This record gives sequence, C-alpha cells and structure tokens, in this order.
Amino acid sequence: MNIKEYIASHRERFYSEWASLIRIPSVSCQQEHKPDMLRCAERWRDLLLQAGCTRAEVIPSDGNPFVYGEYTCPVPCGEGEGGGVPTVLVYAHYDVMPVEPLEQWLSDPWEPSVRDGRLYARGADDDKGQAMIQAKAFEYMVHEGLLKCNVKFIFEGEEEIGSPSLEAFLENHKQMLQADIILVSDTSMIGKETPSLTTGLRGLAYWQIEVDGPNRDLHSGHFGGAVKNPVNALCEMLSKVVDEDGRITIPGFYDDVLPIPEEERAMIAQIPFSQEAYNKAIDVDDVFGEKGYSTLERNSCRPSFDICGIWGGYTGEGSKTVLPSKAFAKVSCRLVANQDHEKISRAFMDYISSIAPTGVRVKVTPMHGGQGYVCPIDIPAYKAAEKGFEIAFGKRPLAARRGGSIPIIAAFEQILGLKTILMGFGLEQNAIHSPNESMDLEVWEKGIIAVTEFYRAYGQNH
Repeated sequence: MNIKEYIASHRERFYSEWASLIRIPSVSCQQEHKPDMLRCAERWRDLLLQAGCTRAEVIPSDGNPFVYGEYTCPVPCGEGEGGGVPTVLVYAHYDVMPVEPLEQWLSDPWEPSVRDGRLYARGADDDKGQAMIQAKAFEYMVHEGLLKCNVKFIFEGEEEIGSPSLEAFLENHKQMLQADIILVSDTSMIGKETPSLTTGLRGLAYWQIEVDGPNRDLHSGHFGGAVKNPVNALCEMLSKVVDEDGRITIPGFYDDVLPIPEEERAMIAQIPFSQEAYNKAIDVDDVFGEKGYSTLERNSCRPSFDICGIWGGYTGEGSKTVLPSKAFAKVSCRLVANQDHEKISRAFMDYISSIAPTGVRVKVTPMHGGQGYVCPIDIPAYKAAEKGFEIAFGKRPLAARRGGSIPIIAAFEQILGLKTILMGFGLEQNAIHSPNESMDLEVWEKGIIAVTEFYRAYGQNH
C-alpha cells in the first residue's frame, strides 16, 4: 500500500488520535494544568507504542516529564541489530500556549473543529499537529516494512516556557540519545505553494543598560546645561552602536560572521517578495539595514542591533521640566551562526564602558542569550528532506533561514554534537500562539508524505 492509500484508509483514526492530544490542555506556563502535562506525556507514550516503537516511556524531570521512544531497525545479512543503519532522533514538544483571550475564538480551543479545509484548535499546528506528522510517517514506514533507519523520539513539555529542563536532560542521557541526525517539525514554510526548509536561525544576546547621574531629578532650568543628563548620555551611546551603513561598530563584532554562500543567496532571491508590499504592511516609507544586502538577507542571515525599550525622566501627562537622575534601556543583538553570544555579550559591555561619558555611571547587565544555527544543505539528511518535500509538494523546496531564535537547536549541536533538519509544515495563516490556531489539512497530509519520503531516501543513501 502506498502512503497516499495508507493515509486515506486510516484518515479517520489519524484525526481521532490527533484530537485526543488536543483535548488535553497541556499549557506549561499555568500551574493549574500540571496534571495535564503528565496526561499528555502518557498519551504520547501510548501513541508512539501504537505507531511501532519497540520501547516508549515517560521520564520524570525537575519540570514536566519527557517522553522517549525508540525503534531499532533489524538489519539483514547478519550485521547485528541496528548496527548498519543510521539513527534519526525526532524532537517535538507537547506543551502549548494559553488560549486567552477566549472570546476571540470562533470554536472551543480544546475541541478540534474542521472548517474550510483546516483543523482549528490550540496545538493544531504548534506542535501537536506537526508532531503527529512525524508519528504517522513513522507508523507507515514501520507498518509496511520500509524503514531502514533506527528512530528515536524525544518529546518535551516545556518548549513554550524556554525548555528549562532540556539541557540537563540531554547531558544526563547522551548515550540514550545517540543518533546521526535530529529531525524537527516545529517551524514553517514560506507558503503553501512555496515549500521551504528552514536552514538557519539567528542567535540572541540581550542586555539592560542603566545610566545613573545626579542623586535626584533636578530642575532643568537651574541645572540644565551644567549637569550631564543621563537620558542624553544613554542616547549618545546607543547612537554610536550602528553606523550610517547599518554596520554594528562593536570592536570584533564581525570576526566570526561567515559570508552567505552564493548558492544560498541565489535561493533567497527566488523567494516571492515585494519590497513595496512589505513596506506597506508595516506602514514605513523605506527600510534600513546593512549596506550590500537585501531585506530578506538582512532579517535572516545577517546580525542586527535593536533598542527594545528606553525610558527615564518624566513621561506622564503634561510637562515637567526635570533633568532625570536615571535612564534605562533594554537592547538586543540578533546573531548569526558561528557568533558566540557570550563573547558578543562581553564585547558589547566593554564597548559601552569605553564610550560612556564622564558625569554619569553606566551599568550593563546581560539578560539572556542563545546561539544561532545553520544547517549545511549538502549533507545526506538535508538532501533526503529536500527530496521528501519535492515528492510531496511537487517542487523543490527553497532553503530559507529565519530571523528568529530557537535556542534548543543550538543546544542539540553543543551537547549531542548533532545537526538538526528543520522540516516544518506551518503556515503564517495558522496563527500559532493566537486565537483560532489552525492547521491546513492538505498540507498536514502532504507533510506525512514528505517525512515518509525523507526516511526512504535517508535510509537508502546514508
């Protein structure tokens, strides 16, 4: 039976199992749902066993439990159990975002509703829907005796709150999690008619700056022009971080930045994009960024610096003529692969200290950070994923880096030494994290086909 026939004959059961997960309100950030986290983990354990795992269990952690499953491929010609085939480690998460504001939902967020070719519910896409794509592709390959890979699953329940237990779990279970590649379906495509593979994510460094001046707010008439104003000083410093060509001026900032490969730049140029529509959508008359790069390159493949918030002095109604005693800002850098967020954090702190004017005291506090990630597009697993998309969607997927950050992907590489294939099937209109989250059912079924073909190609060509 081919994969399309298998999906058609099992479609009702697939949807029922998907719904059984959605009905469990596994909201990780709300303590009232703590029992639901265990229920959802146990449900995933049972589904993985039903799909064909030879072992599946719920593993406690300091936070929400992990779900681990594995399948060992029997290798012919006496090579030994699973000894001659590659191992794929599938990562997903079973926790979801809160559903509020409830009044904006058109149907019960915990009861799947199908309309206009979409399934609506919290977790329909992120990540219960995409995780089910992985589970059902695996089920088909096992059921039909086609799988030539060992497969392991690791599902966590804390992704939506920053995965606080994941790194310790990876460190403590390195042997159990040994694999050749990690496969993740928790990202998006450019569009339904423009399939794409996410090949890069930016890293992050974030700081808070505090500038102290006089011991109290001062009368601007009596002291203005004679005492350094902390807000002025803060603005002066921040204005020096980016030059007129959009380059960040922190010494050594670009030392580890790798150039964008020409093949990848060519792929980025194929992405459907209208600069005019982009500007109109965000209501700006022009864009700004690093000279020599397009908008799509700037917001995905190049680093950036932004003031995320700035405050100080009087901001209430009317006027109050004061010289503020303090000023504050929250600032961040999006980083690219090969840039170390801790190294950049230290460099930024040193730079701000070096340009701080006299008359004020400046304190820079690092808040948080994470590494960027780039997946090579010439490794066997990427080529297998590319082939899977091409068969399922009828066209070769574009390689597209994303401007956001997923720190866990870098953690996989740092702790387990493994590259990750980001084989995501989300669409912008799926509205993840928002009311009326949904999943396009046609894309969902094509996703199953794509992952099935990934396994077929990877097992044959690894």
